[in-house]
Amino acid sequence: MDMDRIACYRAIETRDARFDGRLFVGVKTTGIYCRPICPARTPKFENVSFYPSAAAAQEAGFRPCLRCRPETSPDLAFWRGTSNTVSRALALIEAGGLDEADVETLADKLGVGARQLRRLFRQHVGASPVAVAQTRRVLLAKQLIHETTLPMAEVALAAGFNSIRRFNETFQQLFARTPASLRRIHERGKREAGALSVRLAYRPPYDWDAMLSFLAARAIPGVEIVADNTYRRSIAIGDVCGTLSVAPAANNRLRVDVRFANVAALPNIIARVRRVFDLAADPDTIGAHLALDPVLAPLVAARPGLRVPGAWDGFELAVRAIFGQQITVPAATKLLGKLVAAHGTILSDDIRSIDGLTHVFPMPARLAGIDLNMNMPKARALAVTSLARAIVVDPAIFSPGASLEQAIAKLRALPGIGEWTAQYIAMRELREPDAFPAADIGLMRAMAVDGKRPTPAQLLAHAEQWRPWRAYAALHLWASDIQQPVAKGRADHAREAA
Repeated sequence: MDMDRIACYRAIETRDARFDGRLFVGVKTTGIYCRPICPARTPKFENVSFYPSAAAAQEAGFRPCLRCRPETSPDLAFWRGTSNTVSRALALIEAGGLDEADVETLADKLGVGARQLRRLFRQHVGASPVAVAQTRRVLLAKQLIHETTLPMAEVALAAGFNSIRRFNETFQQLFARTPASLRRIHERGKREAGALSVRLAYRPPYDWDAMLSFLAARAIPGVEIVADNTYRRSIAIGDVCGTLSVAPAANNRLRVDVRFANVAALPNIIARVRRVFDLAADPDTIGAHLALDPVLAPLVAARPGLRVPGAWDGFELAVRAIFGQQITVPAATKLLGKLVAAHGTILSDDIRSIDGLTHVFPMPARLAGIDLNMNMPKARALAVTSLARAIVVDPAIFSPGASLEQAIAKLRALPGIGEWTAQYIAMRELREPDAFPAADIGLMRAMAVDGKRPTPAQLLAHAEQWRPWRAYAALHLWASDIQQPVAKGRADHAREAA
């Protein structure tokens, strides 16, 4: 990635927050890399080098700064639009795609060669895929050391290190000191009621009210609760169940409280939280592009921090989408509540007493072996059962693929999944920023001129100028549809056959 040294130096001289997460500066005299907002004295021009990612700086031999803490900087997917392959690869790496597999396996999933994937990473991230995975482990471990009271053995496990020895060696090499010596007593957080708290950064602005409103309208009874400006939900990874809560915190961060017995699942949990709350979005870049269209310009100006809400689990979202076909959001949510009460996993008494949540959403294996007896068309119930069976056979169905087009084709091959549903799943679960359910009534209504709605084909043609951010355009249109379509429960309403 080409980085203008003069422009980059000017950014660190002025400590310009707009560049936080976009570049990192390596200081040759100290061997440390910093964020552009680091409060330390600005080094001389000839003593610095600039990198597009923390992984690139660390691979170049620099260690993370203890003052500005690069692990707390926004994790921006600024390469989206130039390399969606890299974006998909990073999503897989964040979810543990290189913990037990190699780069060749990762490249196969993305439909490219390993050599090409490494070249793309060098071009857009400035580091190799392996270096990115290693840096993520180090920075997560460093964050846990600073922000929690976890014992070092649990920090190592939670950050994805395979052994305590490797964990200690890595920190000794990077910082010339033990991990425990990095812990600052005054920064240690409390582990109240068994909860582990971490803070995740985002690039402002962030329309938290819109995000919470979207999630609240779709909150599944027993599984999700939105109250007191906080989102809470039950979670399950493997056979372990727990809960998490997410609320806004100071300094452009979200506070995430996790109650989960298996600390080794923490990287997976954090990756999912980032996905649900779209923390990698760069609202300035997205908004500037969408505002080029006079239709969207006033919408972007009104809601500059609008994000695309993600999904915690692909199967849960797909079932919601199938249930929501031809009915309103509240009606679908009520049906989902009945499904959860009948077939969901009941949480333990101690968890229920803390968060008020009662169940975990039914696993695919549970629904695959039963005949759903719900107040819904038989074909739709059969579609859910068939989908559950397909996921039992192939648990990776909802993993990112080589392209949006291939992802849509793969989803449409599943029982009960049509074009609208596939685009909706791609938007929220696969985190495809260009997914666009053109047949959605809310979108066509929002684009109506003199009361006349465009056809899906006409809407698609107009949306070409919004690429590669059509998913964000869809959120702006939904938000503009009589001010807030989720309040009317119609944003998920698709006119297509199940």
